[in-house]
Amino acid sequence: MDMDKTGENILIENIKGKRVLYIATKNADYIRIQQEIKLIKKHAAASMIIVSQNSSYMKRVFDVYKRLLKISVKEYDVVFVGFMAQMIIPPWKWKFRHQIIIVDFFISVYDTLVDDRKKISPNGILSKVVHRIDALTLKDVDYIICDTKTHGEYFEREFFLQKSKLITLYLEADSKYYHKMHLEKPSQWKTKFLVLYFGSILPVQGVDVVLHAIEILQTAKNIHFLIIGPISNRFNKVQTENVTYIEWLSQEDLAKYISFSDLCLAGHFSSCVGKAKRTIPGKAYIYKAMGKDMILGDSPANRELFSEDIYNFVKMGDAEALAEIIMKKAERASHE
Repeated sequence: MDMDKTGENILIENIKGKRVLYIATKNADYIRIQQEIKLIKKHAAASMIIVSQNSSYMKRVFDVYKRLLKISVKEYDVVFVGFMAQMIIPPWKWKFRHQIIIVDFFISVYDTLVDDRKKISPNGILSKVVHRIDALTLKDVDYIICDTKTHGEYFEREFFLQKSKLITLYLEADSKYYHKMHLEKPSQWKTKFLVLYFGSILPVQGVDVVLHAIEILQTAKNIHFLIIGPISNRFNKVQTENVTYIEWLSQEDLAKYISFSDLCLAGHFSSCVGKAKRTIPGKAYIYKAMGKDMILGDSPANRELFSEDIYNFVKMGDAEALAEIIMKKAERASHE
């Protein structure tokens, strides 16, 4: 394999002109699924897409299993498994004996439950079980797609993988919603330097660092923070005049809020979750697509795609450093 080629080019080489069966246990509108289906439809000679739109995850899995039982895979050259390959490869690999198998290892169950969300002990029997599930998923497949090179290197070490099997495919923002646009600030924030953060509030994102930075800047009347996401009571949810909390926005409305903000916080900011250093936050792709100024956590993964000459990097876990950059940005904007 030519390692100088981009991951996308390598992936295209392996599906171009072939008959591809694509399987995922996530809704078809999930951005990673859309990205992969788009590539398949553009380059494959023929394809079948097996996904489910059921709102329940386990019902989606059941829907996918029912369809797999009914179809013959003999007519396909490639089996491409997207979201949660762990639910497909171990129980169904017997059916894919004669096909090239590509899996997107966007999510490691072991990494997510042990390191990221800390739901199970790293030394317990459950951690060994989920590690084994991940390992079985990756064993003997032909290609493994990772979201960053840094994440791929971690998987290579953790699961003893061949480097030649790893393909890096960076995420893309959904251009249907996220593109350059110029909207005026709402009247209540017309004179403010608007700093936006949004997220699903997972540990890897480091929202606690963002909230601490807001606390540090609570007397900065020229700065206003827009925090979008379901922040639970376990966080120190700063209640000051210069912050507005919004539980949820549609993608259309989120894009508008991003558009009229002056500065966007990308992250990841956590310094105690290993995955934060190995992955690029999805919001960073969105901010880039919309041409926004942003602050990124200083991680190996972020530096794969983003340049310090253009964007701002901050030490992960350091709320004071984050607050200092925000303050300097606001001061500079006030003199422009």
